[in-house]
Amino acid sequence: MISQVHGILLEATPSVAVVDVSGVGFELGISGITAASLPAVGDEVRLYTRFRLANDAMALYGFATVEERTMFDRLIAVSSVGPRMALSVLSKFSVAQLYTIVMAEDTKSMATVPGVGKKTAQRLILELKSTLAKDRSLSGAAVPLAGQLPLDAAASTAIEDARAALLSMGFSPQETDLALEGYDGQDMRVEDILAASLKRLGMDA
Repeated sequence: MISQVHGILLEATPSVAVVDVSGVGFELGISGITAASLPAVGDEVRLYTRFRLANDAMALYGFATVEERTMFDRLIAVSSVGPRMALSVLSKFSVAQLYTIVMAEDTKSMATVPGVGKKTAQRLILELKSTLAKDRSLSGAAVPLAGQLPLDAAASTAIEDARAALLSMGFSPQETDLALEGYDGQDMRVEDILAASLKRLGMDA
């Protein structure tokens, strides 16, 4: 079982990180919030990991915090929820935000996750609530600090990068959506979108 990797960050996109550990490159699937917390390419990084084997395919997933890894475990334990959907949920909400949404039975917010419809949102909340009620430590899980945003036009838009950064700063999904309203990310730098968004939120860029 690989529980963590510690090495040099070779590549980073909003969904994948490649870490060189003693000459071996590990490719890890990551959430948008973890992506926003990554250091610059070439710097040291430590990611908590979870190894999955399904349909003869091996995959490794990385997380900025132990709490995020724990929430990933809780999500994939839900029927019909695989790693991809779990990472999509964790890209939309921080661990503490997700805990609050589940305990409040906020189906509307859960259904805003790409690929999660109303019925899936209801099932997620139903199956997660009893489990999370026994692990209240997740309710106060800290959001990892934002590092250098991994920019990869082929894998993500500037808007997606900006959204991940705002969520990592602790803004709610509702505040983030409001701050980014009207931007399509075309011909705009992430830095410019963030600066404008923070002004909308009443903060100095």
